[in-house]
Amino acid sequence: MRTLNLSRESLKVLLNLINQNRTHGWGATTEVLVFLFWLASGASYRVVSRVFAIPRATVHHIVHRVTEEVMAVHHQVIHLPQTPEDLGVMSHGFAGLARHRAFLKAAGAIDGCHVCIKPPSGHDGQCYRNRKLFLSVILQVVCGHQVCFIDTYVGWPGSVHDSRVLRNSPLYRQARYPPPGHFILAHGEYPSPTSTPPHHSLQEAIPSCLGAGDVVAPEYEPEDDVPDEGETGLEAVSGALWQDQLSALEVPSLDHDDC
Repeated sequence: MRTLNLSRESLKVLLNLINQNRTHGWGATTEVLVFLFWLASGASYRVVSRVFAIPRATVHHIVHRVTEEVMAVHHQVIHLPQTPEDLGVMSHGFAGLARHRAFLKAAGAIDGCHVCIKPPSGHDGQCYRNRKLFLSVILQVVCGHQVCFIDTYVGWPGSVHDSRVLRNSPLYRQARYPPPGHFILAHGEYPSPTSTPPHHSLQEAIPSCLGAGDVVAPEYEPEDDVPDEGETGLEAVSGALWQDQLSALEVPSLDHDDC
């Protein structure tokens, strides 16, 4: 399990979420381990089949089957706050981490990352080459104060700017989130007028989205985003105004009674 950065408790949680009925002898536990190893290592089916001593065709079927099962239940783990009480816990959590009352209206933190892919054939495949020159699709994620995913959106080519991905996501186009009077923490290139850059990193480690206590060390990397063509002029609708207001505030830090 060390190779997967996954505890036995997290494995049990995942097994309880998916369908464990199997008509063959591999068993649900083995299938989930094969699936997780494939995800964690990025290895080919041939390599995975050697590690588990399972035919390559079987690895292919396992990966696709477990992927479908995980996608069918992912909404049970990844979802926006479902009640005002849940939202309040999150906002107070951000305020406690930042030690500033201005964050009592924070309803999440948004950013994107690049997932390596094998691109489509043809000229269009080069659209997936990002600014760091490797081929990827963009995963946009909104996290809560415990750095658990509450919204995901994936699929845009790596060359596309973060702000364009957001503007085309259901979160933005359907005005699904945040609620009125709240804002999402973001860096200054995002177009939402209700987003603001955080003062500092709000995370020391990333717990499992499954909430079972696994911790993965974050990979800190300086941001060098530059606006792509057509993305200039976003300052008027970005979080710059929120940032200025937060910087001008001189409010005492939260005490334990406020969180």
